[in-house]
Amino acid sequence: MMSDVPRLDAYHFYEAEWSGYDELFEAFEWVIPDQFNMADYICDRWAEDGDRVAIYTRRADGTETAITFAELREYTNALANYLQAEGVERGDRVAVNTPQKPETVVAHVAAWKLGAVSVPLSVLHGPDSVAYRLEDAGCVAAIVDADNVDSFREGCAEVDGCDTVLTVAADDREPGERDLWDVIEKGDPDFEPVTTDPEETAIILYTSGTTGDPKGVVHAHRLLLGFLPMLVNTIGNHDVRDDDVFWSPTEWAWIGTLYLVVFPPLFYGQPTVAVETDQFDPIEAFDVIETFGVSAFFAPPTALRMMMQVDAADLDGDVSSLRAISSGGESVGETIKTWANDTFDGAAVNEVYGQTEADPIVCECAALGVSRDGSMGLPTLGADVTIVDPETGEPYEERDKLGEIAVDYESSRPICFKEYWNKPAKTDEKVKNGWLLTEDLGRMDEDGYFYFESRKDDVIICSGYRIGPEEVEDSLADHEAVVDAGVIGVPDERRGEIPKAFVVLAPAYEPSEELIETLQDHVKNRLAKYQYPREIEFVDDLPQTATGKIQRFALREREGLD
Repeated sequence: MMSDVPRLDAYHFYEAEWSGYDELFEAFEWVIPDQFNMADYICDRWAEDGDRVAIYTRRADGTETAITFAELREYTNALANYLQAEGVERGDRVAVNTPQKPETVVAHVAAWKLGAVSVPLSVLHGPDSVAYRLEDAGCVAAIVDADNVDSFREGCAEVDGCDTVLTVAADDREPGERDLWDVIEKGDPDFEPVTTDPEETAIILYTSGTTGDPKGVVHAHRLLLGFLPMLVNTIGNHDVRDDDVFWSPTEWAWIGTLYLVVFPPLFYGQPTVAVETDQFDPIEAFDVIETFGVSAFFAPPTALRMMMQVDAADLDGDVSSLRAISSGGESVGETIKTWANDTFDGAAVNEVYGQTEADPIVCECAALGVSRDGSMGLPTLGADVTIVDPETGEPYEERDKLGEIAVDYESSRPICFKEYWNKPAKTDEKVKNGWLLTEDLGRMDEDGYFYFESRKDDVIICSGYRIGPEEVEDSLADHEAVVDAGVIGVPDERRGEIPKAFVVLAPAYEPSEELIETLQDHVKNRLAKYQYPREIEFVDDLPQTATGKIQRFALREREGLD
């Protein structure tokens, strides 16, 4: 370990004995160094231990490799040198449009070493989504995987300024593009990372809401510190061991994956697993756990339910390494917990709740007795969480009263966002009276446990993905066959919720199964593949306000949901 990077003992609280969660919660205090750059803590400080593995990888062709922290330092230094030579400066935005693979970590860390800001983009994004984010963030450089290079090129052609493009595994590079590994292999492996204030912007993550364009959620370098208690208590079930291995099948473009099972394990010098795949395969998931000795696994309930359906006769491996499972995005339920306990020799299942603007907020920790049927758990260490009146924003004095879940913006600072990128009015709406408002309705019982009830807005959560209905509506309306469209979330046994679209057709078009498929493909190709409406109903008209806004509550009532 590098001697000039402090250990930060506060985040190794699991090494002490605690009588219970209440004692630990009262004792815990945030420690934020005067200087803090994530790259120092998740990469360089472990590089002197030459054999310590940072990332295990299973490539799409089945090849399995391992990257050490020493190699990660060399790769990120070489990339940082190249980006700097290309004119990327402190504060500039660098898009990272790559899937679950080591190149994603390399791109983020290299940007932070420069003092630049990384902007993760999903490889499921279509050209419209790519173009909006590149332009809104003002990205000057991008690292792009072959999986999404065509959509990226089409989207990038619509914006100015993103002149430095590095591709990963793309055989048909266009003029001006460079291969990432060619740049790294020919680059200088020595680089001195810049010193950053913990409040300096490090990453912008885009999230969809119910109205308007996607918002860029700005987080500082301190965000990593905010996730460490969650990594220990929920992902690791109040433990971090020398032989731990972390993995999530979820794409590495979201805060819940990057900051739960990728960057925090690296902070503790522990490896994460990267599996290149087009879609989740429950049988392969068991194999990954066995092959790499995964001990801590984070997956949305949808994936866990798929694994539950695997016939025991198809499983003959040893998955006893798995000791902790965590999940979020929707309720886990006791059925999953019972299955996990039986399947993985007593593995605990902990639920986690948060959102891009404030994550994590509430968690379970079975090892410390924090678990209650139907509840999301207790506030995570260092988080001041309460229920406020949705109208006034003032905290309720009484318990068990339905209201909006809120987080104290100052005292819980490491987990809270800085602002919405270029949207000060939206930031002001999000933080009121010192409380960051989650826009989720819930209640808190007499013992301080939190229960999710419903969303205050219309965001659809499908297999853990947050989908803004307005984006889908706009994409549908852009098709020549569509006059108007309204989108809501409807229950789905497998995915929790799915987008359902109500579509008013142009006079020249008739409803048909073929047209449904055409419209679904249209959305898939223009937005992200997970955003398409899995159900489409053709209607004569849509309920609207006097100003022409879709009344989604009326559509939900039509479906018997409200």
